[in-house]
Amino acid sequence: MAVGGFGGVDGPVSSFNGKITASVVITCIVAASSGLIFGYDIGISGGVTTMQPFLQKFFPSVLRKAAEAKTNIYCVYDSQVLTSFTSSLYIAGLAASLVASRLSAAIGRRNTMVLGGLTFLAGAAINGGAANVAMLIFGRILLGFGVGFTNQATPVYLSEVAPPRWRGAFNTGFQFFIGIGVVAANCINYGTAKRSWGWRLSLGLAVVPAAIMTIGALLISDTPSSLIERGKVEQARHSLRKVRGKDCDVEAELAELKKASDVANEAKREPFVTIFERQYRPHLVMSIAIPFFQQLTGINIIAFYAPVLFQSVGFGNDSALIAAIILGLVNLASILVSTGVVDRFGRRFLFLEGGIQMFVCQVCFCSCYIPIRRSYTHCQGRTKESQGLGPQGRGGSSASSYNRGFRHKGNQQRLRHTGTGSNVHLRSWVWLVLGSSQLAHSK
Repeated sequence: MAVGGFGGVDGPVSSFNGKITASVVITCIVAASSGLIFGYDIGISGGVTTMQPFLQKFFPSVLRKAAEAKTNIYCVYDSQVLTSFTSSLYIAGLAASLVASRLSAAIGRRNTMVLGGLTFLAGAAINGGAANVAMLIFGRILLGFGVGFTNQATPVYLSEVAPPRWRGAFNTGFQFFIGIGVVAANCINYGTAKRSWGWRLSLGLAVVPAAIMTIGALLISDTPSSLIERGKVEQARHSLRKVRGKDCDVEAELAELKKASDVANEAKREPFVTIFERQYRPHLVMSIAIPFFQQLTGINIIAFYAPVLFQSVGFGNDSALIAAIILGLVNLASILVSTGVVDRFGRRFLFLEGGIQMFVCQVCFCSCYIPIRRSYTHCQGRTKESQGLGPQGRGGSSASSYNRGFRHKGNQQRLRHTGTGSNVHLRSWVWLVLGSSQLAHSK
């Protein structure tokens, strides 16, 4: 699944070839583990909404419709309250993305990840112990704020810490952990689906990836760029020496980072205004167009509602959950392929390959789906419009890496937060629209 965005760039320090040290690997793994919370939520929510004990407690109307639906299971999920449960996370993520870039600049990337982890932890605990729909939605809102903060801060952190030569591979670590979270959540759903308390365990176990990420973030230092931006030069020198290796001379790179920060501070211009300048227009267009069209393919909706979608085409409950696990494993495998080739062949190559693959697969999907769809009738005689969903291939990881491949001059430090914040905000908005329409159908 493609998340993340515009934040990481090959900035002015790209000429310094830092080595891959044990410290930088561990630091990037810990930071990338932020993807666990997003991936877990993607995988868990769709499965939970198919569990009968969960629906019986919070959404009994859905079960009543299930008993009445004779031709199309889509009629079952025509529930605005259930839609609110799933979409509230993205409404909160949408709001969080508006302030996440400023927050990341003010308190640092690491602290923003810690804040996101703690917020997600609280939301997971509330959802696991929910006694009514209000608690569920409140917990989901907290989860959304956590996801919004970490999705903005983590890609920037990875880009600023990773050695320039291997930046693409390190950036896909975030995608990799999202994939792990999705697969783990689908497996948990499958194991708890038949238990009356299974939904509580599925929702409550989100505290585990949140705790792992939060504790890990507390143990790593902030990025040199972030520390310099906040006037902590000595800490930045120590952080840079730690990730580049004790034997590496970091003074030249540190001086370049200070110079870039000084240029940004001297400009004293609002980054949300600066990013609209002509010289940054290509970066702005790509940071919007790439995630927008990638999200419109519907891959994240497939991942989120995989069990529901598989049930809607005739799979049994267990079969739908197993199919969701297989889907997650395929996505995880594609991320591994991307990690291995992104720095060798480049972002553009993967972007084109993924786009062609997605186009071919969606044409094949539509060719098979349209004849089948004609054999079904929608509830009350109306047919459901196709959502235009399709497989992701390897385009998602390359899209995020592609967005992180641009160079900036002058206002790089400030625009890094602004670009990533805009990217996450756009993704949350598209998720909200597509996610709401997926469950809210015509009556």
